[in-house]
Amino acid sequence: MDYRRLGASGLKVPALSFGAGTFGGSGPLFGAWGNSDATEARRLVDICLEAGVNLFDTADVYSNGASEEVLGAAIKGRRDAVLISTKTSLPMGDGPNDAGSSRSRLIKAVEDALKRLGTDYIDLLQLHAFDAATPIEEVLSTLDSLVRTGKLRYVGVSNFSGWQVMKSLGLADKHGYPRYVAHQVYYSLVGRDYEWELMPLGLDQGVGALVWSPLGWGRLTGKIRRGEKLPEKSRLHDTASFGPPVEDEQLYRVVDALDTVAEETGKTVPQIAINWLLQRPTVASVIIGARNEEQLRQNLGAAGWSLTADQMKKLDAASAVTAPYPYFPYRRQEGFARLSPPAV
Repeated sequence: MDYRRLGASGLKVPALSFGAGTFGGSGPLFGAWGNSDATEARRLVDICLEAGVNLFDTADVYSNGASEEVLGAAIKGRRDAVLISTKTSLPMGDGPNDAGSSRSRLIKAVEDALKRLGTDYIDLLQLHAFDAATPIEEVLSTLDSLVRTGKLRYVGVSNFSGWQVMKSLGLADKHGYPRYVAHQVYYSLVGRDYEWELMPLGLDQGVGALVWSPLGWGRLTGKIRRGEKLPEKSRLHDTASFGPPVEDEQLYRVVDALDTVAEETGKTVPQIAINWLLQRPTVASVIIGARNEEQLRQNLGAAGWSLTADQMKKLDAASAVTAPYPYFPYRRQEGFARLSPPAV
């Protein structure tokens, strides 16, 4: 397994990491992802560690804490062998302080997560969403105190906009608070919005990307193709409305290109889609999920090899879309292009 520095930090993370959203799954969204119990989860963790995958990502909101509990049970007795990434800020109840990133909420959320995970520290805590109602200085000072007490090692964010990340980094520098070193983002061959602003920001500021849903919310599994009905067993029947939308023609164009590359390489469509991400700038780790051992081993096969430059170009071309304003002039008009950085 290839290990990469997480942003501008000294922490090295595996190119592939494991998303524990399938652990203890319940409800219409997480239940459709999977519902591995502690025994099944421990076996999946075993396979990951054998392959060199030692970073496990979860969140308090995943099945109302059950994912963290099952992950904690699965890694019991080998805490030093793993890196734990978890997230907080989304609602965990109906009370006025059950959501957000206030000092009160963050301290309680971290304490609760530590109990569920069965550990006394978290390697990486990420804010799951931007809390516009809490001053950024309050958020950062609280994270600073949690780092100083040893409960957190590193901090990051997830699903932030560019200005939200940049303002936070500026205030962190001003006050000497820990900088965000990771941004957990949606990025896939059918969802390249990350490239417009957040990727250049990550390159400039040393913020590494942890990629969630690398298969486009389950659309790049190789089971969805032009002219064919959505498979009956596809979880998209129940979960499509929760995830990022994709136009049908865009999806089919990308899948056609993936099929072509699959014939050339002998790899599966999901393996190719993940490998493309592994070769993109700022990507520190791609988070893979699995409901069972077979699916996990298939996804692990995305690492340890590389697409050729020509194959990357084929996939780039098939997945390209017009950038939104104000980015499209820099890609389409000569005067703007002279002022823009090299294409990433």
